[in-house]
Amino acid sequence: MTTRRKFLTTGAVGAAAAGLAAPALAQTKPIKWRMQTYAGPALAEQVIDNSIKTFNEIADGEMEIELYYADQLVPTSELFRAMQAGTIDAVQSDDDSMASPTEVTVFGGYFPFGLRYSLDVPTLFNEWGLNEIWDEQYSAVGVKHISAGSWDPCNFAMKEPVNALADLKGKRVFTFPTAGRFLAQFGVVPVTIPWEDVEVALQTGELDGVAWSGITEDYTSGWGKNAPYFLTNNISGAWIGHFFANMERWNAVPPKLQTLMKTCFDQSHYHRQYWYWAGEAKLRVDGTEMQLTTIPDAEWKQVEDAAHVFWDEIAAESPLKAKVVDIFKKYNDTMGKAGPPYRYG
Repeated sequence: MTTRRKFLTTGAVGAAAAGLAAPALAQTKPIKWRMQTYAGPALAEQVIDNSIKTFNEIADGEMEIELYYADQLVPTSELFRAMQAGTIDAVQSDDDSMASPTEVTVFGGYFPFGLRYSLDVPTLFNEWGLNEIWDEQYSAVGVKHISAGSWDPCNFAMKEPVNALADLKGKRVFTFPTAGRFLAQFGVVPVTIPWEDVEVALQTGELDGVAWSGITEDYTSGWGKNAPYFLTNNISGAWIGHFFANMERWNAVPPKLQTLMKTCFDQSHYHRQYWYWAGEAKLRVDGTEMQLTTIPDAEWKQVEDAAHVFWDEIAAESPLKAKVVDIFKKYNDTMGKAGPPYRYG
């Protein structure tokens, strides 16, 4: 008499004897990563969501990245330490915001007047040697620098109109650490709070404005409703942001998945190039929430001149910082000599 148990047993043996492939008894568990971005949900839709979704789809069960938004797992200022410790596996941020303990941290985010256009960022990293410097700095502290890309420029969005430098004095402004350090000489009071609290802080008057983005993010993040005056003068033409990973976790990922990750992140960089470029122009022309204001060029030149003094102060802090500042100087000098469309005026 053939029982069900006997049939299953003999059937399996027979299949093996016939050379048929038997199902694996144990499947390899997919690699699971947790990544946190600097961006809140509304902004993340444009700056990272699609690239993570694409990666997970193509990885097809071999690896999955779980994405968390600003401050969901840890405060943005603790992102580096959490990644270094392995509490989270990967990060999308600038060096400055996540309090990276490297020599290059001061150049992350918005380095005053270091960049004029978004294309300056990939050019500096891929053609002028910054990739190698960042890789060396982060490898030394157990973190993989995957890639750098550009975001939007740094303009002021204010609750009251700004038409002169004097209008900035005493204003409490949400901004990046290095940008705040630079702007303090003009009377700006830099404020650091969680990204998700900015809108309420503008509503309650805790903040007088933000110098954290261009006009695209002012609209996307809802800040323009409570800070309706957009100053067209910027202190940087683009934000330098990166993808990072815990080095041990990165090394444990198969090479083909590392390549896929880099490719998806590069696609994310590319998407931002045109999304911001289009948004900065379109919303200045067609946007209805914000009114444009401008400080005259002759007066704004004081800020530009002060930036070059600031560069020299940074360069004096260490040989490595001096090397990076020298690259910025030579690059901008080359762009200036090349003339339009690389630099105007």
